Amino acid sequence: MKTHDFLLELGTEELPPKLLLKLSNTLKDNFDQELNKLNLSFNNIKAFATPRRLAISISELQSKQQDQVIDKKGPSTQSPEMAINGFAKSCGVTVDELEKKELGGKEYFFYSKEEPGQHVKDLLPAIIEKSIMDIPITRPMKWGDLDHSFVRPVHWLVVMLDQDIVKTNFMGLESGRESRGLRFSDSSLSFSHANEYENMMNEKAQILVDFIKRKELIRKQILSVAKTNNAEVVIDESLLDEVCALVEYPKAFSGSFDKKFLDVPQEAIISAMKSHQKYFHLVDSKDKLLPLFISVANIESSNIQAVVEGNERVIHPRLADSEFFWNQDKAIKLEERLSDLDSVVFMKSIGSMGQKAKRIEKLSSYISDLVGFDQEMSARAGLLSKTDLLSEMVGEFADLQGIMGGYYALNDGESKEVSFAIREHYQPRFAGDDLPSTDEGIAVSLADKMDTLTGIYGIGQGPTGSKDPYALRRSALGMLRILLEAKIELNLKSLIDFSLSLHLKEVDRKSTGDIYNFMMERLKAYYRDANIDGNIYDAVLAVSPNSPLDFHHRIEALNEFTKSANSKSLIEANKRIANILKDSNEQLEELNPDILVEDSEKSLFKATESLSNELSGSKNYKEIMKSLLNLKETIDSFFDNVMVNAEDEKVKSSRLALIRRVRHLFLSVADISHLSS
Repeated sequence: MKTHDFLLELGTEELPPKLLLKLSNTLKDNFDQELNKLNLSFNNIKAFATPRRLAISISELQSKQQDQVIDKKGPSTQSPEMAINGFAKSCGVTVDELEKKELGGKEYFFYSKEEPGQHVKDLLPAIIEKSIMDIPITRPMKWGDLDHSFVRPVHWLVVMLDQDIVKTNFMGLESGRESRGLRFSDSSLSFSHANEYENMMNEKAQILVDFIKRKELIRKQILSVAKTNNAEVVIDESLLDEVCALVEYPKAFSGSFDKKFLDVPQEAIISAMKSHQKYFHLVDSKDKLLPLFISVANIESSNIQAVVEGNERVIHPRLADSEFFWNQDKAIKLEERLSDLDSVVFMKSIGSMGQKAKRIEKLSSYISDLVGFDQEMSARAGLLSKTDLLSEMVGEFADLQGIMGGYYALNDGESKEVSFAIREHYQPRFAGDDLPSTDEGIAVSLADKMDTLTGIYGIGQGPTGSKDPYALRRSALGMLRILLEAKIELNLKSLIDFSLSLHLKEVDRKSTGDIYNFMMERLKAYYRDANIDGNIYDAVLAVSPNSPLDFHHRIEALNEFTKSANSKSLIEANKRIANILKDSNEQLEELNPDILVEDSEKSLFKATESLSNELSGSKNYKEIMKSLLNLKETIDSFFDNVMVNAEDEKVKSSRLALIRRVRHLFLSVADISHLSS
């Protein structure tokens, strides 16, 4: 069958840079989905995206759908005449033209019709409209006096199949072959064939339409510029994506700023350069900030020096603002800001930021007492942890919360421990972020996250479905990461209870169970991401460990246990034992070894007696599971040679008590019956 090359380009006003790649990928996925729905094959589909265009290129697109024979089943031949006639009429034929086919021992009327496939040219307008309109847009725009809406106003539409224009009208635009170049060049270009899009845009319009190629070119350029300056550039991938979404034909260059600004905390300088100007910063071999930056222009300039000087002039007042904020903020101690926190409302039912700070203080002290950290330092850091929210610097750069607090604490004469704890207490801020590196930082981070979690959940505002406006899932996962990866042993339910007790009366004190279950669900997600079988998680959950770290050790032990050749037999034995004990309604007496008569049950008794004494009180779950593996042959022999439900009630009771002991040995780690397939 004949195939075609296809091109779609939608020209727009500048698209939101942080959304550009998502918009492009969604359009591609939607188009792919629609083609598959219509059974139209193709070789390759490729997406292109620049600040002013979204485009799709498809190679070897099937020219026409395959013809189809449609069989429509009607009533049985024994149905009333009215029903049969009605079916024939709905098919546009007479009863005589219907076929009779046997189905399931019964004869039915069928209508068969050959439906010719439609030409792709005729299908494309609807595919294009649906693919574009199905892109999820949070705040669509309207423009002019039109009823259409999109993420940004649209200005031109290219739709081609090989060398031909596919005629369609979309959002007030007539399709054609004319595209536009760089905004400031006022140029246009016309395509003669759909397959020349990428090359022609690059060569004739100086536009790199491939987002990934453009991004990697930018990366290569800024690395080269950094090397020229004998420095190292710090490449933030999200900033690189954003810059790529702002330019169509990138050209990187370096500039400098006054060295005096290096007296300001480097995070503030970096934040000013990244957020305001989209600059990449440079550091020396010791990761110390240099008075240099790299910017990316939208086209190569004939007078690059003028561009450099312009960027240097623009960044100067931004850095001067940061310097001013730093000097202003230093004049007021963090402790002096505490009273002002009382006027900052966190949430009405939860109280002010001042009340939150006091709760974090108490919770940090409580945690530190339990795990052996410095209570005084942790409490002090917890109390001061939110005071930098009132600083000018954080007011300008919200991403510096905590970081600036650490600097201000040192400036105030607070200890390094307090400073670091304030600085780190928001960590981990996102998936894969570093954990707090200090004991006090860990305590305050746990306290802050737990206070938010219990407060929000306690007033009935927990996450629902995909909605999580207070990022409680992230807070819970952050807490769990700290507890597991920093190896912090804490009773989670007790911690939740204590945190709830510190809140205002509007917060439900009885929500411990719901909050605990919520965190356990996050823990399940944590292990799912780590490729731990869900049955292993369920097996450990069944014995309800109070500590996430203890839970983790059991998970590790069970995961290792399942890899043993003997594990399957022991899992099935545990399943069998669980079922036997569940079906037994008897009040089991203590195990009496004197009643045991069979060699197999005597052997099992000796083995379990020895292991019970050996493993008593142990929390080395890996070693426990290794020891329990040795029970395989003894348990197998017991079930092969012993009838548990003996006629003699005393013998039966003793055997039930014996297998109950076996089960309890395994339950000291997990309920491995959950692992049974």
